[in-house]
Amino acid sequence: MSGEEAPTLQPEQEKKLDDPPLDASQAPQESGSSPAAEEKPLSFRSLVLTGYGGYDKVKLQVKTQKQPQLEAGEVLVHVKACGLNFAELLGRQGLYELLPAPPVTMGMEGSGVIEAVGEDVKDRKVGDRVIVLSRSGMWQEMVVVSANLTFPMPEQMSFEEGAAIPVNYLTAYMMLFEMANVRPGKSVLIHMAAGGVGFAVTQLCQTVPDVTVFGTASAPKHETIAQGGVTHPIDYRTKDYVEEIRKISPKGVDIVLDPLGGSDTQKGFSLLKPLGTLIVFGAANCVTGQKKNLLAMAKTWYNQLSLNTLKLMQSNKAVCGFHLGYITDEQLISRTMFKLLELYGQGKIKPRIDSCYHFEEVTDAFRRMHERQNIGKIILLPEAKKEEEKPKSSPEPIENVEKTEAAVNDKKEETTEEVKAED
Repeated sequence: MSGEEAPTLQPEQEKKLDDPPLDASQAPQESGSSPAAEEKPLSFRSLVLTGYGGYDKVKLQVKTQKQPQLEAGEVLVHVKACGLNFAELLGRQGLYELLPAPPVTMGMEGSGVIEAVGEDVKDRKVGDRVIVLSRSGMWQEMVVVSANLTFPMPEQMSFEEGAAIPVNYLTAYMMLFEMANVRPGKSVLIHMAAGGVGFAVTQLCQTVPDVTVFGTASAPKHETIAQGGVTHPIDYRTKDYVEEIRKISPKGVDIVLDPLGGSDTQKGFSLLKPLGTLIVFGAANCVTGQKKNLLAMAKTWYNQLSLNTLKLMQSNKAVCGFHLGYITDEQLISRTMFKLLELYGQGKIKPRIDSCYHFEEVTDAFRRMHERQNIGKIILLPEAKKEEEKPKSSPEPIENVEKTEAAVNDKKEETTEEVKAED
């Protein structure tokens, strides 16, 4: 629903993402390896959604389990950084349909270093720095994924930048160039212009000559988004953005990118010029408090745009929907990712990192995005906080927790310990 999702995997790939990841220090064992080496347990940190609800439903756990073997075409990645997307806010509330039921490790994008490769992997090797896409499961230290879902990182790219590119920039690129066919001289309205997708849209618009960008954001963020390329920042909290746009461009705009839904979709359609395009890629208006808000959902649904083909024909406008999670064409995704990496190498795009939080601080990360405080991408770091980074008060104890459903299904070969996240 949010438009900030990772590509849908084929069933056999999805199954492997739920398999236990390997330890960074262990390469796949040869068939002649000793049983003791194969059965050596490993531990890794993981953020697990234990149920639907507030921030407390995402638990930091240390899992211990046996080491599996890589299958053909798979790679083991030691994750260095992960992206936080609005889809995870929806997922925590049970509103993201592509996320498996709890208990589940969330996270759809990340970056890291390949620790081992399976058979038939020809274009990846141990030590490669890669960007990784997945439907879920990226919020942990070690992941096993298909090599086809990894992309080499440019030498100058940081792990934080690598984790910030996939979901936001794939979404922005496909909407602008595959759907809306943005061209020189066009105008674009992007809501939540200070978010990850907002920055991506703004930067990509600058690769096309003479594109005017209208961006809605709270007033304190205007200077930053203007420096980033937004032509006309608009404070949606104190002004009617429809009226403000009409003052500048009486005829409206050519492209509206709508992550909000509800009445804002209707407003977006009304702002379109003839032959304009509205692309709905989210329903952020459904998310108000920490937990699912049935009233907000009903209000958004009630106020959604309702059209018939006759009205579309008479208005000469186009309405589209975009959801990266339902794109199954891996060639399209790969082609777009390599185009984005090319643009990064040319200095035409560069993710803006708002903040980085260690796994222990996931509650703070969620709160920052939920309260719309971020300007750019929020990144999660799997590695534990260093002692000097921790608060002066004594550290929270590690508590034993019951085995998760996934562990039970794994024949009770996995145990977990829960680490209390910082508030």
